[in-house]
Amino acid sequence: MSGRLMPCSAKEISSLFLFEKLSAEQLGMLCSAGRVELFDPGPVFAEGDPATCFYVMIEGTVIMSRRVGSDDIEVSRTSQQGVYAGAVQAYLGDGKPQRYVNSLRVPEPTRFFVLPAEAFANFMHEWFPMAVHLLEGLFLGSQTFQRAVGQRERLLALGSLSAGLTHELNNPAAAAVRATATLRERVGKMRHKLAVIAQGSYSPEVMANLIDIQERTAERVAKAPALSPLEASDREDVLSDWLDDHGIQDGWRIAPTFVQGGLDEDWLDQVAATVGEEMLPNAIGWLNYTVETELLMDEINDSTARISHLVDAAKQYSQLDRAPYQVADVHELLDSTLLMLSGKIGQQIKVVKEYDRNLPRIPAYPAELNQVWTNLIDNAVQAMNSAGGEGTLTVRTALEHDRLLVEFRDTGPGVPADIRERIFDPFFTTKPVGEGTGLGLDISWRIVVNKHHGTLQVESSPGDTRFQVLLPLTAVDSDETTEEPE
Repeated sequence: MSGRLMPCSAKEISSLFLFEKLSAEQLGMLCSAGRVELFDPGPVFAEGDPATCFYVMIEGTVIMSRRVGSDDIEVSRTSQQGVYAGAVQAYLGDGKPQRYVNSLRVPEPTRFFVLPAEAFANFMHEWFPMAVHLLEGLFLGSQTFQRAVGQRERLLALGSLSAGLTHELNNPAAAAVRATATLRERVGKMRHKLAVIAQGSYSPEVMANLIDIQERTAERVAKAPALSPLEASDREDVLSDWLDDHGIQDGWRIAPTFVQGGLDEDWLDQVAATVGEEMLPNAIGWLNYTVETELLMDEINDSTARISHLVDAAKQYSQLDRAPYQVADVHELLDSTLLMLSGKIGQQIKVVKEYDRNLPRIPAYPAELNQVWTNLIDNAVQAMNSAGGEGTLTVRTALEHDRLLVEFRDTGPGVPADIRERIFDPFFTTKPVGEGTGLGLDISWRIVVNKHHGTLQVESSPGDTRFQVLLPLTAVDSDETTEEPE
């Protein structure tokens, strides 16, 4: 895009604050290398195009915007003479073609002094060599520092997640170990009881009936209903009385196992009628071991299933063996992140999921979205911890016009209004020294906005802070040089 060429006046150029200290010779060189252009209302340059020129406004009005999904969001509008845009970092000379990081348009006829990027870089190096070195050091040093601190922050987050995952894995693993040891003991006692029964003078028909009862008891255990503590206590009293009435020793010890296995008084009446009074004590002992072994095997199965579920969640969270860019279900990503962070969230914070399950899958970088969820959940948890350690974290998904909304709402103290616009700035943090790098929200912002062409915003008041992520429903064309999160 170009405007109509107009004469370049060294006197007029010198009135711009960028050039007011230049000599007459330097101003002449600027006019020779650059040009003055008059742009009619419309675009001047577009975000993502090669940054070929440096623009300084002489008169008129400019509007700067950033592309978010399919929309251009206005960032600033000004009529201040001398404002500049375009190839502002051409002097860095990093060997890579630079691109415009935003779009510029004019709502009225506007004149610019336009300097080719190469000429701008040459003048900077020739006229201000020390300043260029200082700016290069500041810019590149800041990038290096940001990258190093960002890596440190990810390592700290990984350590925290690893500790939480280890804690979550330890519980079912320990339960499985305990259940296996108890199962070994019960199977040993079952073999002993079987030997006692086999030595008795029982007919083959009675033994066959006992085996049949054992099989049906195992099936009953598999279908045992979940009981409330009050219901379980009442049933234990009934079964304990039944066992005492039938001369079974330590009935109060056996009754809880039978209740947990789903056995009731009617079932024991059937057992007594089938095996007879003589064999009943041994039969009850045999069935007790049967129920215990079934319950222990269920416990082992639940524990190992829990471990498998945690491993699957870890794989989902880290996106191992998956393409970096794919069509993903945000609910799967959110669930895996919440599970990975369950240890850090703790028991005092209630997690509420308000998912719209009708939302479509979206094209995304799942591993990086998980990093965004991690940062936002971690901030919410820390905010609530600072207010006493109790609260509610609500994770909501919805369709917001033509974009998918993921909202994290916490009941913490909120973000003060005077710092609300700075929280996405690199290295800005409200945490004590050593506890925060100030890069969590900056990284999240770049992942959402730069990588996914979405929006990350915050609404906050005491007791109600909402971080909202808006993502496009369809793929957005992205230039290969789009800035990637560190």
